[in-house]
Amino acid sequence: MEDLSTETKLEMQRRMLRIRAFDERASKMVKRGHIPGTVHTSIGQEAQVVGATMALRDGDYMTGNHRSHGHPIGKGSPLGPLMAELVGKATGVCKGKGGSLHLADFSVGSLGESGIVGSSIPIAMGAALSASVRGSDQVALAFFGDGAANQGVLYESMNLSGVWKLPVVFLCENNQYALSTPAHTVTSGVIAERAAGFGMPGVRVEEGQDVLAVHAAVSEAAALARSGGGPSLVEVVTYRYNEHSEGLRLGTDYRPADEREAWLKKDPILLFREHLEGIGVSPADLDALEAEVLQEVDDAVAFTDASPFPDPSVAFDDLYTDTEYAA
Repeated sequence: MEDLSTETKLEMQRRMLRIRAFDERASKMVKRGHIPGTVHTSIGQEAQVVGATMALRDGDYMTGNHRSHGHPIGKGSPLGPLMAELVGKATGVCKGKGGSLHLADFSVGSLGESGIVGSSIPIAMGAALSASVRGSDQVALAFFGDGAANQGVLYESMNLSGVWKLPVVFLCENNQYALSTPAHTVTSGVIAERAAGFGMPGVRVEEGQDVLAVHAAVSEAAALARSGGGPSLVEVVTYRYNEHSEGLRLGTDYRPADEREAWLKKDPILLFREHLEGIGVSPADLDALEAEVLQEVDDAVAFTDASPFPDPSVAFDDLYTDTEYAA
């Protein structure tokens, strides 16, 4: 395991707390009608998100999926513009036009996300190709779920990345359910082992609730990519505590009654708090950190409430049409 400083570990805890508190607040706001539509939370998956994103450098790229509030938070995005985007305000990271499913924050290398399963994977590959052509040492990280692990676009991207030795890390967030479909009923074999067919390393992080284990695996893959060694596939076993999306009622038949309870005992934030106390961080300091994060979320909501909705006149700004090129 890596020898990380206490300061770095505290930042890991801070970012996991930010994701948890942000998503808990977003869940409440949806149910109160403050956010249109629905949101997909990463509650329970914080270790996987932060472990991966903090293994990247500031200038590295990443792409997300439908469950992606946590990814830009893990990479360092401020909470205010992210919350404003969920509500559709003009001060949002996408000027209120993207919403929960289409967050992007180029300032931290977050190139965007999509509700179309697997669609952001080739975008990460394209970013890696750009880095390769430009001769930079940037790496691209593609997040996708176990459902997207069976999409053909993943294998097209893995194949081309392997041929061209592109600096990309393919990261499967295996929370074991594609909406309500258990992964074992539709996925043959171990996802990480599919890497061998494309001549790249594949690793499965069984303890996906351990932020340090995830960080170590992704750090190794990123270092390989950065050195010219090409792509890797990392599969992280994790679990989402909430429903597929907030407000969705799928019943309980697809998840055994005792399964969620067992995973709650492996809460990544509580586990890492125990680790931090074990290396000498005081409970009072950790309590203060939690209070600071809750205040950050309150401030993000206040920022959102004070922000205007986009003016209708900007509805077609940032769109590109054939008429522009015809001129």
